[in-house]
Amino acid sequence: MTTFVEIHDVVVDELRAILGDDGVLTDKAARYNRTRVPAPFPVHRWAEYVPDLVVLPRTAEQVSEVVKLANRERIPLVPRAGGTGLNDGALPLKRGIVVDVKRMDQIKEVDLVDRTVTVGPGINMLKLNEELRRHGVMYPDDPASYPCSLVGGRIGTSGWSLIGGRYGHTRDLVISFQIVLPTGEIIEVGDGGGRKIRKSSTGFQLKHLFMGHQGTLGIVTEATLELVPRPETEFAAFFHYPSFAAAYESTGALAKSGLATLGGVVLFDEWKLRYLRRDDEAYIPRPDHVKAVVATAMYGTRDEVEPAARRLMRIGRESGGTYLGDEISSGDWASRHDRYATPLHGRLRTGEVVPMSWHCEDASINYSQLPAVMEEWHAIADRYVTRTGILDDWGMFFYTNAAHKPWGDYLVEIDIGIWEQRLSDENWPDWVACKREIAQVALDHGGSITACHGATREGDAELVPVEMGGGFDVMMKIKRVLDPNNIMNPGKYELDRAFGLDEKVFR
Repeated sequence: MTTFVEIHDVVVDELRAILGDDGVLTDKAARYNRTRVPAPFPVHRWAEYVPDLVVLPRTAEQVSEVVKLANRERIPLVPRAGGTGLNDGALPLKRGIVVDVKRMDQIKEVDLVDRTVTVGPGINMLKLNEELRRHGVMYPDDPASYPCSLVGGRIGTSGWSLIGGRYGHTRDLVISFQIVLPTGEIIEVGDGGGRKIRKSSTGFQLKHLFMGHQGTLGIVTEATLELVPRPETEFAAFFHYPSFAAAYESTGALAKSGLATLGGVVLFDEWKLRYLRRDDEAYIPRPDHVKAVVATAMYGTRDEVEPAARRLMRIGRESGGTYLGDEISSGDWASRHDRYATPLHGRLRTGEVVPMSWHCEDASINYSQLPAVMEEWHAIADRYVTRTGILDDWGMFFYTNAAHKPWGDYLVEIDIGIWEQRLSDENWPDWVACKREIAQVALDHGGSITACHGATREGDAELVPVEMGGGFDVMMKIKRVLDPNNIMNPGKYELDRAFGLDEKVFR
């Protein structure tokens, strides 16, 4: 691949002609700031993964011209939206150019008749919904990173929503989008032929090819999104239990209730409660006899939610739960997005207070397999906590995962605290091995190794061909056809194999 020394004189002037002087950044701060990601990172090797330069386009046409230039010069391109992903999707593993879409943050159209909004990829859900509030509607994509993640990144990761049981996840809520392919063509993909059509049986369903592509197949430049009425009523109820087994049974009963207003059901296990008791800045600790908590939330009209809430409360109590009260239930649910910053309060399990980073390894697992996966994941984590001295088991969440059918599979997440300053060439392989073992357990139990974050980091990525089976050969064929020079986010999803490469990162 081309390096910064080679491309500086040849390419930068051409990029400035396309984007203007303020659209091309070459200074150290701009480049390093576009490298850092929330996922644990070997900071002693940070400089190896810094882009050679950063561009900030404003239009799809500018993006197209940048892509054509990069394709001609064989320069790696990495799309970057909010940079909040937890599996290196926006990390420039092969340097090159980072295409930062934050300036493409316009709301282009609000259509209250056909209930859509069309936006640039650089807008985030919080800002978007602030603007939509006056119209009595909202875009109901609700990730943990809600205040800071952007629409383009949500499409790139095929993101997951905390209230997806009620409204659906990113793939359900994005109706169509415009994308610049790796050779510079601008195309529209969606659920139908028109930009606002939700259903079609014509041709291949190409929208889903680009949902979760992690920037390996193009750069999103515009999206048309679903609008729903702002709920008249929001109701949250948290229950506590004397054991995981009791909470697990109650979770199943609540998820199978058939209540259409149910936004989601979340199970916190005992390890998670232990961690939250240590983190008293972000959580009101529960007594030691509480071994698990189940959180529920409902959204809709008052006429729907009030009777549904009474039924939900009855199910929660009849299945062995004790209601935690209005203050905990409404307050903790309202602060759900603050959990993204919880790692700033990280503590080792020994009680030592150290600045820790956070990684959540996630998977999609069927309900029947949850207890076994929980036991195996904690056993793996405990082994590596003891071996490395820089890891901590921060517990597990179990979220209803299927849009409009919460009784389906579950997003299962184990949170691992990492003393990132102590990561080194010596202990990085232990972290990678820990991730790989966790992912393998998901496959062994018939699940997917990721539900929403993507499998683009070492430890997960090498298992993508295993999960995909023969489908991985199709992925490689698609990559070769759409990106013949392998410029678009190279090194991700093991797709370098499509070009006869087998280079590993973080070796």
